[in-house]
Amino acid sequence: MKLAEFKKAGHWPTLLAAFLYFDISFMAWVALGPLIVYIARDMNLAVNEKFTLVAIPVLAGALLRVPMGILADIIGAKRTGIIAQLVVIAATAAVWHFGLTSKLAIELFGLALGVGGASFAVALPQASRWYPPQYQGVVMGIAGAGNMGVVLDTLLAPTIAEHWGWQAVFGCLLIPMLMVLAYYAFAAKDAPGERKKVSLQAYGALLKDSDSRWFMFFYFITFGGFVGLANALPLYFTVQYHVSGVAAGMLVALIVAFGSGFRPVGGMIADRIGGIRSLSILFGVVVAAYLVIAFMPEGPTAPTQAGWALTELPRIAWISVLLFSIGVLALGMGNGAVFQLIPLRFRHEIGLMTGLVGCAGGVGGFFLAQTLGAAKGMTGGFGAGFLFFGGLALLGFIGLAMVKVRWRTTWGAVSGARV
Repeated sequence: MKLAEFKKAGHWPTLLAAFLYFDISFMAWVALGPLIVYIARDMNLAVNEKFTLVAIPVLAGALLRVPMGILADIIGAKRTGIIAQLVVIAATAAVWHFGLTSKLAIELFGLALGVGGASFAVALPQASRWYPPQYQGVVMGIAGAGNMGVVLDTLLAPTIAEHWGWQAVFGCLLIPMLMVLAYYAFAAKDAPGERKKVSLQAYGALLKDSDSRWFMFFYFITFGGFVGLANALPLYFTVQYHVSGVAAGMLVALIVAFGSGFRPVGGMIADRIGGIRSLSILFGVVVAAYLVIAFMPEGPTAPTQAGWALTELPRIAWISVLLFSIGVLALGMGNGAVFQLIPLRFRHEIGLMTGLVGCAGGVGGFFLAQTLGAAKGMTGGFGAGFLFFGGLALLGFIGLAMVKVRWRTTWGAVSGARV
């Protein structure tokens, strides 16, 4: 791929604006993950309740993606994106000023943050519609790499919370949110051509197509795994390996950086070798990673109540970081591979499919966090949760083997790109 040709093929200011919009929205969406230890410190909540709280924004974001996609088709992606950013900014400003004093307040704030998670259904179609089929993998990878916002969350939020209190994190978050809103309003443009307005009936009709259901399942595994772990791992490391909140944030930032940073790489590789082959390999890596993680033992108790500092971490914690990094890298690349295929199969329904598939991915993230919390509550460990999701990844691998011949000989043969 030549950069000069790529820049001429679409509208790069919109691509950048979509990336930044998704990035800052993702930061807000997963903000509760690294902060729940601090927010709920005096609320006497059980571990499984904390996992539920960090999963609420994920579920809300998943369920809001369909109506956000419909709204974008009605009034345009740019207007929808601006409205969504204003909603999240208002909620963040309120929490910065008033705080969160009850479990109910955290739940309501989580619902508001879900609007940030729904940005997926606006930003990705907005970028995709500007580019031809041969660039869909890299375009969707770049726009979708906005999920690297979680890296900044997990890296910086615990340190800010330790020094200035957790409310200060949301005050700091407001600054880039306002800057991105200003750039997005200035630079983003909706692709030329008449918008095809859709309804819930159109989503229902698309769901009858078995291919759409396969894509939803694949993204349930890849994006669900990524966002679910991004939200759950800060709490997981503090419970399983008894690390401090700051150390947990740094570890998770390192892990999720692989997933977000390599999403465009996953799209580019899928453009070269085909999304089916790429995704099959990545599912195999995910199965292996989850299987080993499921049998990892708990780490030794820290000498102080604050937990292990980063420089004091026991070896077992670093082995776990390595395994998660490999698994999340494969999940992130898998996200890019899935979205290399979707525009080739559903070119004229990309907005609809982004909403449906994005919803499935968000539900996967909610389900993963809930499964880990339930496993801990029922068995005293997290192994059963990871075994379950490893089994889902194995089913994804089998599913690809079942559909690959049909996909390559039907719509793949006329798509204009490698499938």
